[in-house]
Amino acid sequence: MSNRPAGCVARSTDCPHPETPGRGPLRTFLRAADGTRVDALYRPRDELYRPSDEPSDDSDGGRSGLVFVVAHGFTGDVDRPHVRRVAGVLARYGAVVTFSFRGHGASGGRSTVGDQEVLDLAAAVAWARGFGHARVVTVGFSMGGSVVLRHAALYPGAVDAVVAVSAPARWYYRGTAPMRRLHWLVTRPEGRLVGRYGLRTRIHHRAWDPVPLSPVEAVPRIAPTPLLLVHGDRDAYFPLDHPRMLAEAAGDHGELWLEPGMGHAENAAPDALLARIGDWSAARGS
Repeated sequence: MSNRPAGCVARSTDCPHPETPGRGPLRTFLRAADGTRVDALYRPRDELYRPSDEPSDDSDGGRSGLVFVVAHGFTGDVDRPHVRRVAGVLARYGAVVTFSFRGHGASGGRSTVGDQEVLDLAAAVAWARGFGHARVVTVGFSMGGSVVLRHAALYPGAVDAVVAVSAPARWYYRGTAPMRRLHWLVTRPEGRLVGRYGLRTRIHHRAWDPVPLSPVEAVPRIAPTPLLLVHGDRDAYFPLDHPRMLAEAAGDHGELWLEPGMGHAENAAPDALLARIGDWSAARGS
C-alpha cells in the first residue's frame, strides 16, 4: 500500500508525506476526484508569531492545530503575489495550504468558473487534513468564495469553519461593468483566448449542464459549521445585495463583516483584515 497522502499524484519524486520531518514548505500535485492535477503548496505556521504563552509541539514539526486552505479568485494561482501575501498573513495563525484551481497556473484541466472547482478544493482539504491538523478552515475569495460555500454544503463536516470574501450570491450576474467583461471573457472564443494568453487562465468552452448549486442555496446547508462572510462596500464586481442575501440565507449561524472602503477580493483585502480573519478562525473551536 502506498504511503502517499490521499489525493497525491505519483510522479518521479514521491509526493511529500504528512509524516515527513521538518518545518519547510512542501509542494506537489494533488489529484482531484475527476483526475485533474492540482498544484498545491503547504506552508507551516510562522513560529515568529506564536504567542510566548502558547505551547509549541515540536514532536510533529509544528503541524498540529489550525490549517487554512486558501481558495483564490478567478485568474489567480498559487504563485500570484496577492495569494502569497494572504498566505503570509494567515501563517501567523496556523499552517496554510494554497493551490491553483484547474485551468490556472500549473494545474491541469480548464476552469469551469466555480463548478468543478469544488473537487479541487476537496482534494486540497483532504491533503491539509492529512497533516494531522485538528482544525481546517477554508478561506475563499470571489470565485473561491463561492467554491468554499458550495464545498461546505456538499461535504458536510469536511471543514471546521468557512470564510468567504467578496463572494457572489447568485450565478449569471451582469449588473456591473466588471462582471459584463468577465462574462465576455468566459463565453466568447476571443475572450477565452485573452484568458489563456493574457491572464494565464484556461477556460472551458462548455456551458454549465446542469447548473450547479448557487452560493445562496448552499449557505443554509453549511450550519452548524461557523461561517464568516466578508465584503467591501466599494466592491466593483458584486454590490452589497450579494453579501446581504448570503447573510440572510445563513441566519443565526453566519456572521457578516461589511468593510468600509474595501474593493474586491485578495488584492483589496488589507493585511489588517486578513489578521482579523486569522483571529476569528483561531477562536472557532479552540
